[in-house]
Amino acid sequence: MKTARAAWRRLEPVHAMIYFVPEGRRRYAELGLNGPAGYFASRSAPFGPVPAELVVSAFYNFHPGLVRGALDGAWDTTTPGQVLDARYAAADEALRRVGVHELPHLDEVVALARRAAEAACAHPQGRPLFAAHAALPWPEEPLLQLWHAQTLLREFRGDGHVASLLSEGVGGLEALLLHAATGEVSVSVLKATRAWPEEEWTGTRERLRERGLLDGDGLSPEGERLRAHIEDRTDRLALPAYGALGEAGCERLAELARPYGRTVVDAGLLKLR
Repeated sequence: MKTARAAWRRLEPVHAMIYFVPEGRRRYAELGLNGPAGYFASRSAPFGPVPAELVVSAFYNFHPGLVRGALDGAWDTTTPGQVLDARYAAADEALRRVGVHELPHLDEVVALARRAAEAACAHPQGRPLFAAHAALPWPEEPLLQLWHAQTLLREFRGDGHVASLLSEGVGGLEALLLHAATGEVSVSVLKATRAWPEEEWTGTRERLRERGLLDGDGLSPEGERLRAHIEDRTDRLALPAYGALGEAGCERLAELARPYGRTVVDAGLLKLR
């Protein structure tokens, strides 16, 4: 599981940059989608023009009011197909801007990531966001094949993570607070991007303290055990994808993916602006 997690984590910036780069914001704005509307519409576009409540359920830790407001009227101004085209174009433009297409072993990285993603496609049950993305056609360009493969692997893992949280009785806001307690992401960023009202944030924090999961604003020993358990279960649920590569394949992908993720991070493509 450790090598599979390393393979996913090292390549993940190649996908995740799409939520931060100006290319995405610009192309969504050209379709009439500004601010949060661009994020929610672009990531949920594979669902089609569905009610916001489906997006609320799949995205899990965003305040429902934020999702509803962002998607209100979105599909009156554009179509899911247009948004998907804009998303792929933005991904291609941003990755080329920092030279990801020129990194060594691109064909092998694409082949390994695609093999894992296609293995995941045999297991769509219970993974709605992944299944919607898996129904999309594969791009022709190798760079976009890489982005699409990592997108599938990210959503496959993400749906499994939601299942793990649900099985442990951890709601969306509770998951945010437990994440914030690790210190990996600042509370201010989580509050700004997820839009939960302060009173709900405070009340949920108190309930987590009562459950013995928080000690002050940090994780208690029991909270640390719960988070480790959830992450381990998430890793196990991701194995149908990475198991197709075997241990050697995961090690090779993790090795080759390091400069890909590092290039994206070093270029600042994951920074909020």
